[in-house]
This record gives sequence, C-alpha cells and structure tokens, in this order.
Amino acid sequence: MTALTLSTAAAPGLRADAIVIGVGKGGKGPVVAPGADAVDKAYDGRLAGVLETLGASGAEGEITKLPAPAGFKAPLVLAVGLGAEPEEGEPYGAEALRRAAGVAARALTGAKKAAFALPLADAADAGAIAEGALLGAYSFDAYKGSAKDAKVGGKAPLGEAALLGGKPRDKEYKAAVERALAVTEELNRARDLINTPPNDLDPEAFAAVAQTAAKEHGIKVEVLDEKALEKGGYGGILGVGAGSAAGPRLVKLSYTNAKASKHLAFVGKGITYDSGGISLKPAGHNETMKCDMSGAAAVFAAVVAAARLGLEVNVTGWLALAENMPSGSATRPGDVLRMYSGKTVEVLNTDAEGRLVLADALWAASAEKPDAIVDVATLTGAMVLALGSRTFGVMANDDAFRAAIVDAAEEVGEPSWPMPLPEHLRKGMDSPTADIANMGERMGGGLVAGLFLREFVGEGITWAHLDIAGPAFNEGGPFGYTPKGGTGSAVRTLVRLAELTAAGELG
Repeated sequence: MTALTLSTAAAPGLRADAIVIGVGKGGKGPVVAPGADAVDKAYDGRLAGVLETLGASGAEGEITKLPAPAGFKAPLVLAVGLGAEPEEGEPYGAEALRRAAGVAARALTGAKKAAFALPLADAADAGAIAEGALLGAYSFDAYKGSAKDAKVGGKAPLGEAALLGGKPRDKEYKAAVERALAVTEELNRARDLINTPPNDLDPEAFAAVAQTAAKEHGIKVEVLDEKALEKGGYGGILGVGAGSAAGPRLVKLSYTNAKASKHLAFVGKGITYDSGGISLKPAGHNETMKCDMSGAAAVFAAVVAAARLGLEVNVTGWLALAENMPSGSATRPGDVLRMYSGKTVEVLNTDAEGRLVLADALWAASAEKPDAIVDVATLTGAMVLALGSRTFGVMANDDAFRAAIVDAAEEVGEPSWPMPLPEHLRKGMDSPTADIANMGERMGGGLVAGLFLREFVGEGITWAHLDIAGPAFNEGGPFGYTPKGGTGSAVRTLVRLAELTAAGELG
C-alpha cells in the first residue's frame, strides 16, 4: 500500500516524481489554491494563466500536467481540479480535498513519490488528503500475472504520498494520519474481498480471512458452520445456502473496550455469489454478483478499524455468509423456512435471499441487546432505481437515528438519503401459509425489504438499514478516490458512527 508521510519541506527542494497542487474553478477562470504558493511564485505569479492556456478550468477531477519550474527537484507539476472556488474566507471542503487527492494519486500510478501541496490548514485537512490519496492509489492486481509483471509499464500504485504543510511532530496531525491509515487500509481490504472472484471467496474462505484478522487485532471471533447453524435453528441462512456445495457460515466478531459504556452491532449481508437460486437471474444481471457480499465486507472492515483505533465502544460484527445457487437441494419458491427468531417465512422468490440471511443475523444480534443495530446490504435493485449508483438509502425505526446516520455519512463523504418505511406496504407481505412472505408489492421494493428486516429486530432496539446496492460496486470508470469495481461503501460511515458513539455524541 502507498506509504504516507507528513513533511515540512518546501516544494522546490523536495525530491519527488511530481508536485501535486490544487486549482479551483473561479468566476473568471482557474484559481490557484492555497498550498501552491511556492509553485506559483516560481511561475512569477502567472501559474493560473499558464493553466488556463493549457485548457484547465479548475473543474472537479480535472488533471493538467506541466513541467516543474527551474530550481525544482521534482520534474513535474500536476494540477488537480478542486471544483468551485469557495466563498471568500471559506476553506475548501474535506470531500473536495479527498477527491482531488484521489484523482492525483491515481494519475500518478507508477510514480515512486509525490508531494501533495494541496490546501492544508489543519489536522482535519491532513486526514482528508491522506484518505483521498490512499484510497485513490488503490488497485486490484492479484489475478494479473505475477507481482513482478504487474509492475511493468508503470502499473504499480503510487509508492509514497508526502503531505506538504503537515506537522509530523504535532499530536493532532499524527492522529489524523494514523486514523486515515487504519480506516483506508481496512476499507481497501474490503475492496479486495469484493473484487475477489467467487471461486476463491466462498463463505468458508471469507470466514477464514475474518479469523486471521481477528487474531491479529485482538478481536474475539466465533464461526458457526453448517452443523452449528442447524443446531441453532438458523433457517434463513441455511435455506439460502442449501443449493450450494459451499456451506454457509455466520461469523461473529466482537471488539470490546474496557472503558466502553455503549454497544453497537453491525450486521452485513455476505452472499459470496448470488445466482438468484431457482429464481435464476438472467444473463446480464449475474456477472458482477461476486459483489453481493459487500455489506459483510463493510462490517468486517469497520470492526477491525474500530479495534485498530482503540475506540471506547463495544462493536460486534455479524457476517451472514452464504452462496445462493440453484440445484436439487436448493430452496424452491413456495418453500417455508423457520427462521432463528421462530417466525416462518414463505419464500416467493429465491433471489430475495439477502433479507433471509440478514433476518437470522439481526435476531442473533438482538439477543445481546445492543444500544443500536445497523445492517448493511446490497439488498435491492429498487434502491438503485430510486437513488442511482452513488447513493445508499437509509431506513430506520427511529427518525433521529436515521438522521444521525445520514449526517455521519455526509461528514465522511459517502452520499446517502433518508428513506421511509411506509406501514401500508407491510400488508403486501402477508402470507396464507407462513407468518410473512419474503416478497411484497413490487413498487417500493427497497422499502418493502426494509419493512421485512424490521420484523426481525428485537423489541425496543434502535435499528437502521443501509441499502448499498447502488454504490457498492462501480461498473463505470473511476472517479475521485473511487476505483472501478468494489468500492468499500459504508465502511467510513460505520467507523464514524462508532467514533460518535464512543464520544457520547450518538445515543
């Protein structure tokens, strides 16, 4: 992974492959952002004009390369667009810095070292730039020949990002960078899991990864295999995994802190491959279904990050892992499953399987009576239709908690939107055979799924559901610090929720 350093060195004397500067979009053309003073001075104060001549406007994500001025040890200046120039006296926002740093890091793939001379006024800015650079430099090359071959032709990620204007001896700056490292390393691990082909990541393999990480970071781990799930009565998880040769697993990760007074439970959908089961997905809808475990990857990453940060809150992660396949032993439409809660569910569509594994995990999490439960899942195509490919939906049984999650997501740069749980949609899941069906009205399908999950949350427990079906897997080109493929959506939101809870600012 890309190394990260704080540097007090002046841009001209720093040995690097490139100097990264920021450019804002002003009313009359590009505006050189704070942090680039030394570079602008070397151009006799005419850097903005030079950039405009080269076609730069300062638009978000725009890249302009130009030779470094005489006297600079770096040969290249890379100007990255920050978007609209803020009002006078106002700084550039954290998300603008993250995205700019991510774009620059990706553009400098193959470089050994880059100096980031972006606007950096305080430790929070340092953290944002660090996050952006480390997330933007991410690449998944595990299946592209040998490691040596992957580096041929400048394919290796940026080797080091030096943050100019950083204060390496300042406690706040050091803490901001250490936080960025912990969060981004775990988020990138989640991306790796999402991008791993399903023939190499079945439920047992995912559980093994979780066990290894738990041991490394002092997290207690418990893995329920088929026999344990059968003995415990986890009918939802077993029903979804019944058609696969790879058995299901329920993984419980428990991070505890002696000073904690609050307990959060995170529950993640972990369908390591989703064919749809007997309700088979058509061609064109199953090629990326290795990503259907993104919720579990996010929960796993968030728990490990909380442990690495030593947060004063107890966090339990539940990974509901199964592979949804068609076979002679698979659950059929019309079958009835008895869930871990004791409720029965008529399965009308085996491709609505995520809610079945989550239901068992939610009830298991509820048994410990945490202060709040948050589940994360690539649950419905309906949510993608509603919110698009970059925004996740947030539903909850408590409006204040839902608002707090949306605020936390906005703070860390993850677009989200509050969604309702309309009571009239519950009737559509009434079943003549079982307590509830796993399908309801087609219109508002994302909300129906949320109402189904609510049925399996313990009484009196605050709960929220994050449907990350849109932003979990980027099928388009990279943007900002977001790569093509697995994104690690919701990891930073979960970590922020844990931090706010530890600080006594949530619940």
